[in-house]
Amino acid sequence: MSFSDHIRSCNNYDPARVVPLTAGNARVGLLRRDNAEALRQFPDVFAAAEDKVELVARGDVAAVSRAIDAVIDALVAEGRVPKWRNETFDAAPRWGAPPVFRLDRGAVPFFGTRAYGVHLNGYLRQGDTLCLWVGRRSPDKQVAPNKLDNLVAGGIGNGHGVEETLLKEGGEEASIPRSLLQRAISASAVSYRMETQLGIRDDVLFVYDLEIPPDFVPKNCDGEIVHFELMSSSEVLERIRATSDFKFNVNLVILDFAVRHGLLRPDDPEYLDVATGLHRPLD
Repeated sequence: MSFSDHIRSCNNYDPARVVPLTAGNARVGLLRRDNAEALRQFPDVFAAAEDKVELVARGDVAAVSRAIDAVIDALVAEGRVPKWRNETFDAAPRWGAPPVFRLDRGAVPFFGTRAYGVHLNGYLRQGDTLCLWVGRRSPDKQVAPNKLDNLVAGGIGNGHGVEETLLKEGGEEASIPRSLLQRAISASAVSYRMETQLGIRDDVLFVYDLEIPPDFVPKNCDGEIVHFELMSSSEVLERIRATSDFKFNVNLVILDFAVRHGLLRPDDPEYLDVATGLHRPLD
């Protein structure tokens, strides 16, 4: 195991295994070929060809979303998509563009639409030691159960902005007061493209850093984190380098923090692999 192994595992995407999902002239998703083939049974919504799948359902965002919801109902019944999470993400050609449709979160990897999230590194200094607050995910989580996590992390659902999501998730996951969360610094954006059992994760994570007061102890409110632990940054990096204890994308967020804060330095043999591998071009 190495830092580079984590980056490679999050970027195992092979373009030969996918076709684009298009709406008009814009790509809005990346469909693995078996998933694209499954959409042939819904010709009123999708036109599946050898080299692409085109969204043919027409109407406003709500109408197109309803048509796709009906498709997802059938995919759930076939076991191709997991049980719905009752949270929707906007599907759009790029960040900030108007949504073409809204998609249940559980179906996002099937369609390979780009998803966005917010992660918060909560840190403090104890003497000369920089420490990070680390959470352990609930064993009931659908994704990465029982793995270690950032202090705060969450997907950006439709109708929510980046900072709104940070404030919402920070309160729910770690009981961080709004007055403290508003001091968080927007520091980076990590991107990766990963094939999973369900399809393609085409993800962008907006990264924030927050220096936590020494008298503050995070407490979870939504049941997604079972406990928090304050760990030295050296221990965190060693766990990342030697194990798979952290959720797959959290490894990348913490490595980004390590580069920016000088915890991982150019004399490390993996420095350039890490510094250049965390920011995939958004084509």
